[in-house]
Amino acid sequence: MNFVFISPNFPHTYWLFCDRLKRNGINVLGVADTPYDFLDYNLKSSLNGYYKVNSLENYGEVYSAVKYFEDNFGKIDYIESNNEYWLEQDARLRSEFNVQSGIQFDQIKNWKQKSLMKKIYLDAGIPTAAQGFVTTKDEVLDFIAKNGGYPVIIKPDIGVGAFDTFKIENEEQLDNFFKNNFGNKYVIEQFIEGNVCSYDAIVDSNSVPVFESMTVFPPSIADIVNKGLDLHYYVSPVMDEKLSVLGRKTIKAFNVKNRYVHLEFFKLTKPCKNVGNVGDFAALEVNMRPAGGYTPDMINFAHSLDTYQIWADVMADNIKESYQNGKDYYCVYASRKNEYQYIHSHDEVINNYGKNMVMCERMPELMWDTMGCQMYTVLLNDINEVNEFINFVHSRV
Repeated sequence: MNFVFISPNFPHTYWLFCDRLKRNGINVLGVADTPYDFLDYNLKSSLNGYYKVNSLENYGEVYSAVKYFEDNFGKIDYIESNNEYWLEQDARLRSEFNVQSGIQFDQIKNWKQKSLMKKIYLDAGIPTAAQGFVTTKDEVLDFIAKNGGYPVIIKPDIGVGAFDTFKIENEEQLDNFFKNNFGNKYVIEQFIEGNVCSYDAIVDSNSVPVFESMTVFPPSIADIVNKGLDLHYYVSPVMDEKLSVLGRKTIKAFNVKNRYVHLEFFKLTKPCKNVGNVGDFAALEVNMRPAGGYTPDMINFAHSLDTYQIWADVMADNIKESYQNGKDYYCVYASRKNEYQYIHSHDEVINNYGKNMVMCERMPELMWDTMGCQMYTVLLNDINEVNEFINFVHSRV
């Protein structure tokens, strides 16, 4: 079996996907823009072939890389990056090389375009916020009046994370939006008060989750970015049954097969008109790739297993009956930013939580706005310990 992995060197932990594929006897063929000699040793050891392009943005170059592998290794069975940025290119390559193991180019818009996601949610009976397109101010005001008033969220129809996303709380802010930001195709949605919870799963060829987990985030990642807040989130040791039901329903609705997915939902902390009551879940958006940052590693720590291996076993159609080899924990991430002073020093954090710590490092500068500059990740047993840890790390002078 030949597996073309696009950009296996970013994020740097993705060599683990390649390693687990190779352990299953799969030929792993990497395409990236980094010279081979500069690749991490672990990644080089996980590859059966490598093709350097000058730019992954140049489709012609990436096409030539896949053609080279096809000519030299035979038929390509998989083309994946597990990266949001390259999903559309992955799909185009699959269609061009007749690789049927993943979504095709004419279907990828359902995974990328928020307005199309919304239609699939509604057709499947999955609760979700009301949505409309941002056109004229009068039409936006009409949407706001019909759907519970301010605040509302305006965001690009196609976009990643919280980039270019606005919480509009009054007409003055709406006017400023139209004046300064109306250069994209935007959608408007009801504002839902609640925590963001992700349904993270590895899905087999029959759209059945082999593994599933729940991660709990703050109410707004956009506020983390726009207001300079400190980030914390955690992987839960247990799955909320309501979330599991909706996650599995979403997998079926989007016809997901052979993928590691990160599906985002709100858990309501306040009733929302035509959506649900406190404690209910409402769909936010689908991300048809693993969660970002170190979340896959946190999931592994929380559940005492190896999701890189589970994913590779799904690719190889070699699924085991059980993967867990230990207990479940809260795996908690808390980070700090350079511009703030904190009550407790770095050394105090290490001294107090060193025995629980599974990761501690400076984050890449590219991630500072969202993930913070210095991160600490620990394993804890109950939610009270979780809150104490977050307060210890985040308390400022």
